[in-house]
Amino acid sequence: MLIKKPADTLPSEITAPDVYRDRRRFLQTAALALGGMALPDWAAAGERLANVGKSRYDAAGEKLTPLKDISSYNNFYEFGTDKFSPAQTAGSLRTRPWSVAVEGEVRHPKTYAIEDLLKLAPLEERIYRLRCVEGWSMVVPWVGFPLSEVIKRADPTGNAKYVEFTTLYDPRQMPGQRDRVLDWPYVEGLRLDEAMHPLAILAVGLYGEVLPNQNGAPIRLVVPWKYGFKSIKSIVRIRLVENQPLSSWMKANPHEYAFYSNVNPAVDHPRWSQAKERRIGEFFKRPTLPFNGYGDQVAKLYTGMDLRKYF
Repeated sequence: MLIKKPADTLPSEITAPDVYRDRRRFLQTAALALGGMALPDWAAAGERLANVGKSRYDAAGEKLTPLKDISSYNNFYEFGTDKFSPAQTAGSLRTRPWSVAVEGEVRHPKTYAIEDLLKLAPLEERIYRLRCVEGWSMVVPWVGFPLSEVIKRADPTGNAKYVEFTTLYDPRQMPGQRDRVLDWPYVEGLRLDEAMHPLAILAVGLYGEVLPNQNGAPIRLVVPWKYGFKSIKSIVRIRLVENQPLSSWMKANPHEYAFYSNVNPAVDHPRWSQAKERRIGEFFKRPTLPFNGYGDQVAKLYTGMDLRKYF
C-alpha cells in the first residue's frame, strides 16, 4: 500500500477545508468549471449519492462520454430547442422541494417527496448507451433505481396496462414552455411490462453526482433501448392507465414519433436514416444496434409484433 507523506502531496491535490465541509459550494464550483452550466440546488441528495452500488446492467467496455459533453449537449425543449440552451437556462429550475405523484389504476396511490423516493431502493450506477432520434449517441453513467420499485409499491389494479409520465409545467421556471413548440406539459408513456423491466430506471444522478438541471433534475426516466425522447425528464406524475397514453411527440407528429420508439436501424425516420449514429466525441459514424444493443434483454417483450408497424 502506497501512503503519501505530507511532503509528497502537492498543494493542488489538497481539498480546501471549506469546500470539503460545504458540498453545495463544491457543486457550484464544479458548475463553473464546466462553463457555468446549471446544477441542481438539492445538496442533501448529493450527499445521498455518496454510496452507490455497481449494477450488472452495464454497457460493458464502452468508453464513457465526458461529463462536460453530457451536461452541455441536451434535448430539453422546456429550456430551449437547440442543444446548448438547456445548459445555460436551466438554472431557473428549483428542484427542492419536489414531489412525484403515483396514481391512477393503483390500490395505493401516493405522493412522494423526492427524499422519500430515494429511500425506496438502493441507488446503483447504470452505464447505459443513450441513442437520440437525431442520430447522435452517448454512454452515460446514470445513478438511479428500478422504476419497478415505485410501481410495485403502488400495487397496480388489473386495469393497469400502461404507465404515463408527466413533466413539471411551470413556464416561470421553464422558459421554453412559453413557446408552443409542443402541447405542454411534456407527456410520455410505456407499456406496463416495459416499465417493469429491470433496465428501466428512475435516474437521480450521473457520474456519482446529482443530476444537472439540464439533464432532467431532480428525477427522470431512463429507458436505454428506446430513443432518448422517451426518457422523460423532471417528472412530477406517474399514472397507471388502461389505455395507451398519447405522448407529446405522438400528438405533435405521429408520422415521425410513434409510441414504442424502440431503437431500430431498419426503420428510418421519415427525414433521415437510422442505420448509423455518431457517438459524441467521435468523428466517424458507427452502425446503430437493434434495441440500442439491449436486444438480448428486451427483444422478448415484442415477440410477435411487427416492429415496422409499431415503430
